Amino acid sequence: MIVVIDTNVLYQALRSSSGASNFILQLIRNHKITLALSLPVFSEYEDVLKRPDKIKDLGLSTIDIDKILRFLAYISKPITIYYSFRPNLKDEEDNIFIELSLASNSDFIITSNTKDFIKSNELKFDDISIVTPAEFVMIWRKNYED
Repeated sequence: MIVVIDTNVLYQALRSSSGASNFILQLIRNHKITLALSLPVFSEYEDVLKRPDKIKDLGLSTIDIDKILRFLAYISKPITIYYSFRPNLKDEEDNIFIELSLASNSDFIITSNTKDFIKSNELKFDDISIVTPAEFVMIWRKNYED
């Protein structure tokens, strides 16, 4: 199973060792699901996680963030984006997650802001499942832990 995770999910996973976001990060870490990763998404992760307020909130150093990012780059499936899709999402920067999902043929985009991906989306992609971390964990447990 291939997934794309929004930056907010990664941030939440690093902020708390409990909860759905961290559970998803552990699935990725243990190679139970595959994280699709493109250069634009990796850059977004790096930009957000290295903001001074985020570093302080996470209680990590920039060296710690670099180690986490290197690990994610190592275990993820690298995807090159050849075509830009602009579904004109509310937040222009979220388009990179749609592009990555399409290019990697991901099963899910996991985000805490599903409404940002669904509302004001001028292009409709029926093959993209956009779920919250909690919804993904319920789907995972139903299909793989019963």
